[in-house]
Amino acid sequence: MTDTLFMWGITLWMFIMVGLFFIGGFFMFRKFLRRMPKEDGYSELDWQDYYIEKALPLWNDDTKALLNELVSPVPELFRQVAKERIAGRISKIALDEGVEEIELDQIMKGYIIATPKKDHRFMKKKLEQLGIDYSPYEELFQYADDEKEKFSIFEQTERVKQLAK
Repeated sequence: MTDTLFMWGITLWMFIMVGLFFIGGFFMFRKFLRRMPKEDGYSELDWQDYYIEKALPLWNDDTKALLNELVSPVPELFRQVAKERIAGRISKIALDEGVEEIELDQIMKGYIIATPKKDHRFMKKKLEQLGIDYSPYEELFQYADDEKEKFSIFEQTERVKQLAK
C-alpha cells in the first residue's frame, strides 16, 4: 500500500515537473525568438536597447516617474521587461519626431502601441486613475502590439507620424 502511494506520488510529481518545464520553455523560446536577428541583422531587443540608449538624455525625472507609474499594474515579475519595451517604443517615437525632451504626447503614443491589445482595458483604467485623457490617441489602439499578428512594435512609425499631423 505504501509503495503504491509512493509510486503515485512520484508519477504525479513527474507530471507536474514536465508541465512546469513546458511552461518555462515556452517563455524562454519566446525570448529567444525576440533575440533572433531580423533582415537588417539586429533583433527587436537590439533595436529596443539602441533607442533607449540614444534617447536617454531626452528623459527627465517627471517622465521617468510617469513611466514607472504606468507600468505599476504589471506584475512585478514582468514589470522590468514591460518598462523596457514601452520605453524603447517611446524613445523611438521621440527620436523620430526630433523632440528636445520627451513629453506626455510621446509617452502616450509609445505606451499605447507597446501595450498588448489584451491589456488595453487595464491600461485605460490606469490612465483614467491618473486623469490622463487618451481620446486624442484612440486611433493608435488599433496599431498596438498584438500577439496574433506578430509584428515589431518599431514598425508602426509611419502610422504614428500620420497621427501627429
